[in-house]
Amino acid sequence: MPDLAVNFAGLRLQTPLVMLSGCVGFGEEYPRLEGFDYRDIGAVILKGTTLEPRLGNAPHRLYETPSGMLNAIGLQNPGARHVVDHILPRLPHEQTQFWANANGTSPEEYAEVARIFDDSPVTAIEINISCPNVKEGGVHFGNDPVMAAKVVEAMRPATRKPLITKLSPNNADIVSTARRCFEAGSDGFSVINTLVGMAVDLERRQPVLANISGGLSGPAIKPVALWKLFQLRQLCQQHDIPVLGQGGICNAHDALEFALVGATALGIGTGLFYDPLMSGSIVQGLKDYLQQHGIAAYEELVGSLQA
Repeated sequence: MPDLAVNFAGLRLQTPLVMLSGCVGFGEEYPRLEGFDYRDIGAVILKGTTLEPRLGNAPHRLYETPSGMLNAIGLQNPGARHVVDHILPRLPHEQTQFWANANGTSPEEYAEVARIFDDSPVTAIEINISCPNVKEGGVHFGNDPVMAAKVVEAMRPATRKPLITKLSPNNADIVSTARRCFEAGSDGFSVINTLVGMAVDLERRQPVLANISGGLSGPAIKPVALWKLFQLRQLCQQHDIPVLGQGGICNAHDALEFALVGATALGIGTGLFYDPLMSGSIVQGLKDYLQQHGIAAYEELVGSLQA
């Protein structure tokens, strides 16, 4: 059978599939699903975590859109220390890897979250730079290359674990942001985070989401995600930077598109709300494609797009 294992920032993942932050909670619920096997998954990214507990935004916080979903959860979580002390010990670390997703409103907060997770079983830390910097008037870190790099720079001395920066498609120059984050110490990238969108309730004549705007995810954003991944191709190949490709992957065909464009690993998220067991069928689809084309390993396929 073809080898699906991949090397990602020094970590060996048993398959390229990664369950994305916010879509599987803290990974505790999935073992209860009949037919789900963590061995189909290379890693699970925990729900976005902040230094202090957060209640999140007021409802409505979710809204289904054509070919996608809007969410404005607002980083509801019990805080980094609670996750490390009470949630991580209950997870099946022998079956797959678990990565943290760090958030903050200042570089110092991000660094403290990284410090807490450094002394834990997580094997990597994803950096969500879509959080607002309160010191800069609420401007999102991810929309400014300099501010994004400052977050990575603050976190780098706080942990020995790989840092994976989650890049925003709402940034006009994603390549510049990626380059600065890499120079500041990022070991890899997640591409892409959600796009900003909204929905309107015609009867109430009000926004559907209490937060007005939310993050758009799902199949609707796949073409954007592939394009942003393609834009980063030269930088990532030049410096051998691994990329977790994500944005609308719902089946093996989608996954293979991301692989060809350059995704070292493949993130599945919104599609899990429609099919919680999609990981098994995607893994089988990847194996079938590799066999049919005489390719011995998934890693040989990565970045092989002829363009």
